[in-house]
Amino acid sequence: MRVRSPLVAVAALVVASAVGACGPSAPSNSASGSDAVLTIATTTDVVNFNPLVGNSRTDNWITSLMYPRLLTIDANGAKQPYLAKSFGYTDPTTGFYELRDDMKWSDGKPVTASDVAYTINAILKDKPAGNTTYGQLVNVDSASAPSPTRVELTLKTADSTVVSEAGFWMNVVPQHVFEPAGSVATFANNSNWVSAGPYKLTSFAKGQSYTLDRVTPYPLAPNNTPTVSKIVYRVYPDINTEILALKNGDVDLIANTLPPAQVKNLQAASGIKVEEVPGLGYAHMAYNMTRKPLDNLQVRQALAHAVDYNAIRSVVLQGQAVSTGSSPIPPVLKNFADPSSQEYSFDPDLSKQLLAEAGYGPGKPLSLTMIYSLQDAVTSQWATMVKDDSAKAGITINLQGMDRNTYLAKTAAGDYDIYAGNFAIMDDPTTNMALTFLPEGAINYSKTDDPELSALITKAQTTTDQAEQKQLVQQGAKLVHDNVYDNVMYMQNLYCAHSDKWSGFVIKPSELLSLVDPQSLANVTKS
Repeated sequence: MRVRSPLVAVAALVVASAVGACGPSAPSNSASGSDAVLTIATTTDVVNFNPLVGNSRTDNWITSLMYPRLLTIDANGAKQPYLAKSFGYTDPTTGFYELRDDMKWSDGKPVTASDVAYTINAILKDKPAGNTTYGQLVNVDSASAPSPTRVELTLKTADSTVVSEAGFWMNVVPQHVFEPAGSVATFANNSNWVSAGPYKLTSFAKGQSYTLDRVTPYPLAPNNTPTVSKIVYRVYPDINTEILALKNGDVDLIANTLPPAQVKNLQAASGIKVEEVPGLGYAHMAYNMTRKPLDNLQVRQALAHAVDYNAIRSVVLQGQAVSTGSSPIPPVLKNFADPSSQEYSFDPDLSKQLLAEAGYGPGKPLSLTMIYSLQDAVTSQWATMVKDDSAKAGITINLQGMDRNTYLAKTAAGDYDIYAGNFAIMDDPTTNMALTFLPEGAINYSKTDDPELSALITKAQTTTDQAEQKQLVQQGAKLVHDNVYDNVMYMQNLYCAHSDKWSGFVIKPSELLSLVDPQSLANVTKS
C-alpha cells in the first residue's frame, strides 16, 4: 500500500515482499515428466528470437518459455514472485529483487543477479527497438548485483512503479551468451539457444513449426521436471484453420483467443474444452497526430462520434466485452477506474457538424487510411463496421488489412493515419499511461505530446500516496478522453480452447499469457 511518507511506504513494500516470498513454490505434485508432446496452434511466425527486441505474440510465447521474468501475475492481475522471490524498495530511490537460488540455465550455469543486472543495464545502454521495458526503466540510473541473489536498482528519482512493472515485463537473458554478442539491440539470437525456462527452442521451419524440448531442472514443475517432453508451435494462416486443426486432433491447444462468434460453437463441440481468460487490455483506435488533419481536435472528435460502439460489442464481440467509458483505464482495475467517464456517443450528425467547423464537408471530403492485422479476426470485423459507420458522417476510411509482421513494421515506422488494434495487458495505469502518452512512450501510437498530461503522468509515477496517484491518473485519463488522444472501444472477455485430453493449465490474464504461460505449460498433463 502506498502512503504519504516515503520511508513508511518503503517499509510497507518490504513487508509485502516478505509475504510474497512464500508463494508460488514448486508444485507438490509427485508426477514425473512424460514423453507426451503438446502441439499448439499460432497464426504468426517469430520475428525476433531476441526477447529484448520488440516482438509479436508468437515471439513472446516462445521466448518466454526460455527467458524468465522476475515476476508473474495471478488471475486477478496482482503481481507474484517468479525468478524473484521478494521485491520492493529499501529507500525511495533504491529498488531491489531477491532471487531464487535454484534456477539454472540449460547449459548448467546458475541464473544469478548478474544476469538480471546485465539485462537491465544492456536495455538502458542499447535501447533495443520496441522494447517495452525501456520505457519502464526511464527513472533507473543503473542496476547492480551486490550478491549472487540480490539485484539493486539505483533510481534517478523516486518511482513507485518501476520494480513491479520492469519485474513483470522484462525477460532476463544469460549474460554469458548475450554480452559477447555485443549490442542486445542487434543480436539476432537465432541459434544455439540457452534457456532458464521449462523448455528450449531446438529447431524451427519458418511458416511451419517451432519445436522446444524440455529442460531440467525447472523448479516450478513437479519434481523439477516439466510434465511434457516437447512443445511444438505449429503455424496456421488464420484462426479458422486453427479451429479446424483442433477439431481434427492435429493440435492440442490454440494459443490465440477465440473469435467471440466461435465460443459457443466450441463449447458445444465434442472433445474440446473452452477456458475463460480474464482480460486486462483493451481495443482501440489511435489517430496519428503527426499527420494533418488529425492534429485537429475537432477532426478527432468527429471520428470518435462516427463509431457505433454498442453495435460493435453486440455484433462482433457477441456481448463478450464491456465499455471502458472511452477511458484508457480498464474497469477491471477498480482502484483506478473512473465510473463517471462517459463513452463517446455514436452521432453522425454531430460528426458532420464537427467536420464542418474543421473545414471539411461535401466540397472537401475527409479520407483517411486505417491499418490493422488480418490475423486479428475481431479487429478485422469491426474495422469494416467503423468504415461503414464513418461513411454515414461523410468520412471515408480506407482499410489496409495486412499480415501481422507488416502491420508491426508499419506501426513502428508510424506509417498510418489510424492504428486499429489492441493492447493485451494494461496492468498498471500509471505505467501504461507513461508508455502510451508520454512523447517518448514505446507504444505512443497517437504521437501524443501534451505537457499538461506529461506532468500529471510524471507526478503519478513518483508519488507514494495512493489517493494522490489515483487522482492524478484519473485527471490524466480525462485529458486523454476529452482530447481523443486514444479512442478506447472496449475491454474484451477472452476464451481459449484446447483438447479435453489435456488438463492442469494455469490460467493467466490476457491473450499474452492465457494458457501458454511457462508455469502453465510446465504443469499440464495428458490423460
